[in-house]
Amino acid sequence: MKHPSMPLFVIGVLIIISMSQVMSSANQSQFFSLMKESLSGNYPLVWDDGNKSVCHFTGVACNNKDEVVNLDLSGWSISGNFPSDICTYLPNLHVLNLGHTKLNFNTHSIINCSHLEELNINHMYLTGTLPDFSPLKSLRILDLSYNLFTGEFPLSVFNLTNLEVLNFNENGRFNLWQLPNNIDRLKKLKSMILTTCMVSGQIPPIIGNITSLVDLELSGNYLTGKIPKELGLLKNLQQLELYYNQELVGNIPVEFGNLTELIDLDMSVNKLSGSIPASVFALPKLQVLQLYNNSLTGEIPDEIENSTTLKILSLYDNFLKGQVPSKLGQFSGMVVLDLSENNLSGPLPTEVCKGGNLLYFLVLDNMFSGEIPDNYSNCMTLLRFRVSNNRLAGSVPKGLLGLPHVSIIDLSINNLTGAVPEISGNSRNLSELFLQRNKISGVIPPSLSKAINLVKIDFSYNFISGPIPSEIGSLRRLNLLTLQGNKLSSSIPSSLSLLESLNLLDLSNNLLTGSIPESLSILLPNSINFSNNLLSGPIPPKLIKGGLLESFSGNPGLCVLPVYANSSSQNFPICPHHYNKGKRINTIWVAGVSVVLIFIGAGLYMRRRYNKETSAVENDETMSSSFFSYDVKSFHMITFDQREIIESLVDKNVIGQGGSGTVYKIEFKSGDVVAVKRLWSRKSKDSAAEDRLFMDKALKAEVETLGSIRHKNIVKLYCCFSSLDCSLLVYEYMPNGNLWDALHKGWVHLSWPTRYKIALGIAQGLSYLHHDLLLPIIHRDIKTTNILLDVDYQPKVADFGIAKVFQARGGGKDSSTTVIAGTYGYLAPEYAYSPRPTTKCDVYSFGVILMELLTGKKPIESEFGENRTIVFWVSNKVEGKEGARPSEVLDQRLSASFKDDMIKVLWIAIRCTYKDPASRPTMKEVVQLLIEAVPRSSDSSKLSNMTTKEVSNVTTVKKTYEL
Repeated sequence: MKHPSMPLFVIGVLIIISMSQVMSSANQSQFFSLMKESLSGNYPLVWDDGNKSVCHFTGVACNNKDEVVNLDLSGWSISGNFPSDICTYLPNLHVLNLGHTKLNFNTHSIINCSHLEELNINHMYLTGTLPDFSPLKSLRILDLSYNLFTGEFPLSVFNLTNLEVLNFNENGRFNLWQLPNNIDRLKKLKSMILTTCMVSGQIPPIIGNITSLVDLELSGNYLTGKIPKELGLLKNLQQLELYYNQELVGNIPVEFGNLTELIDLDMSVNKLSGSIPASVFALPKLQVLQLYNNSLTGEIPDEIENSTTLKILSLYDNFLKGQVPSKLGQFSGMVVLDLSENNLSGPLPTEVCKGGNLLYFLVLDNMFSGEIPDNYSNCMTLLRFRVSNNRLAGSVPKGLLGLPHVSIIDLSINNLTGAVPEISGNSRNLSELFLQRNKISGVIPPSLSKAINLVKIDFSYNFISGPIPSEIGSLRRLNLLTLQGNKLSSSIPSSLSLLESLNLLDLSNNLLTGSIPESLSILLPNSINFSNNLLSGPIPPKLIKGGLLESFSGNPGLCVLPVYANSSSQNFPICPHHYNKGKRINTIWVAGVSVVLIFIGAGLYMRRRYNKETSAVENDETMSSSFFSYDVKSFHMITFDQREIIESLVDKNVIGQGGSGTVYKIEFKSGDVVAVKRLWSRKSKDSAAEDRLFMDKALKAEVETLGSIRHKNIVKLYCCFSSLDCSLLVYEYMPNGNLWDALHKGWVHLSWPTRYKIALGIAQGLSYLHHDLLLPIIHRDIKTTNILLDVDYQPKVADFGIAKVFQARGGGKDSSTTVIAGTYGYLAPEYAYSPRPTTKCDVYSFGVILMELLTGKKPIESEFGENRTIVFWVSNKVEGKEGARPSEVLDQRLSASFKDDMIKVLWIAIRCTYKDPASRPTMKEVVQLLIEAVPRSSDSSKLSNMTTKEVSNVTTVKKTYEL
């Protein structure tokens, strides 16, 4: 018997389903309407087509019921507030991918998405706390990497038994937390990346039960204890990273030899001990093995010779001994070999270049002996070759210095003999060449000038003779030239004055004769030393004014002109009469020329008056054309006449000159003062083609980044002018110059409260760059000459590598990775190993500045010892074998009443200059440490609000040459 109401029921159900679909469609449309209202940026035009279903929108995927199941906006240039309660509008959402966008996303609004299988919100730099993820039972992929979440880590993620990927990489603001002991519930987990997210405690052995794991990364945390042998059960593991935990101890488990799928193993920067199991070297697929900075002992086993896969082997800073297997790399095509700072001995491996892929060969600070194999000259891909501080003998292989890509060659502190090899034109990428403290003889080859990108040359303490080649003057990027302790003869070439970037010049302890070229005065490097030679004649006045007189001692033939006799603390004799006579003749000659020029000028003036109207019109047209040919970018409100800047770029306004350009002080009619850096002209006729630098699009982006910075301790960039002829950067003017001059020229005496204020200000500026911007900025060249002082001695960090950006554009496609940024004496030691700078490099440089402020000494002084810096000297005094003597390093000119406060800052400086980058504090931590070390007579609030009254803490000393 048919039920009469049955058709009505079916119809009702169909109506309900239809209404549900209509409502669902309406909800989906409403969601995308909300999206378009709240977002800004470039979303696809198809989203504005009201006639299209949302299922046809770019980034949207639907099921066969036209329900949105996938929303992928990753990488879109959009910002704004992402609508809350997304699953109220899209209830069947399976995939949500918002990675690499600038959206504001509320993670707590995702919890009702019961069907969600993939949530990817990486690289969004979101803040706030995270919710309980337990309701998201279908979740397979959870990627919250590169954010700034705070509070408690959401341990609820370990309840999501369907998880295959768990990624919290780089979330360093959580409270400390520990891995749960029931972590093996995640039976399907393939990738667990918890790098730098505040994990502490021990690694649970039970992780060994998650045999599905392919990628396990727990680096950059606070893990302690031994590495559990149960990790050897992870039969599918391809990548294991436990580096930078610092407190992992004990032996490397022998069971790691069972990880037959392992490709990458990195357990560096811990406290592991014992020998490296031979079974690890025999792993059939291992490509990367990094165990540096531990306390490992024993030898490198012969099994490594048979590897067909090993590409990167980094074992530096351990206690390994014995010989390196000679056939290392014969089958595997090594890319990186770093065995530095061990006790390894015997000959260097001969087959390491055989695969033709070697980039880094680093074995410094060992006891290797024998000769450098000749076949190393065939390592055409090599970027860095460092074998310093060993016992190597024989000559330098002929082709080694001519490798086409090598940027650093360090052969120092060995027993090498023979001559410096000739350099071919292939060496265009070579930036650092160190041969000091060997037994090298012969002459310096003029072909050295073919290595046009050289930044550092150190041939000191050898048996090199003959003249200094004048061709060295063509190495325009040279920052360091040290040739002391040789048998160099002849005169100092005047071409050295062309080395506009030179920071350290040492020609001491040679047999140099003749006079000191007057042209060298334009360099005024931070450190210069011509002592103990056979030089004669007057010391150039500008070098005396620069406070460099002590650099000329031990030259009996040198003298000073009578006007500078009182400046000499080295007892130099007064120059004979004929030098003064020459000066007077020059003065008369200049006066005569001046009179002639005055007459010529008068004639031209009369002629100009005669054609006044025509000349005025032409002048206006010329200035207008010159001015309007500039592309102008302003970053602050400017009130000065921009044309006035162009007209003021004259010699009398020059206040500085460097490797990248000339700096002018420009005073406007309004009374405002600015500093203008004129970068070297693209069309400079005396520059090499690769030095003809210009403001390309990439550089404009860099300048705009600098222009967006707003901080009281960062020098203000007002605007930028750029044209094909030159580029001008307009900065705020700093009347008290730079910190180097204030500390080391002796023109002012800075009290400790003022020095402390300067230190705190620099730290706050660097902390802003490192921690308060969306993307951190690494300065890379922090030094006292780049710290400017305003009228109240408030410090301003300056020179953000604009010159370095220009240089990087000039050296070919990979020059940006090989151009040397930084200054000798301030460079962090890890620069020897890693080409990539980090914020910890800036921390190290800041530590050097702290030491300068505390001691009053320069980063490099002869009393520190050869090749030693202030860091070594201070550390040796404070932490040396003779016991702690911190007060001995403090500047004796400072009041003893601040001794305890200064010692607190001294310990901060030592922490900042630790050899291990991971042991250094962040700049944010440094700021806090400095605030806690505030001088007792004041407090941080007073220091941050100091006014011109503080200048009483600065004693001005009349410059000696003005007395």
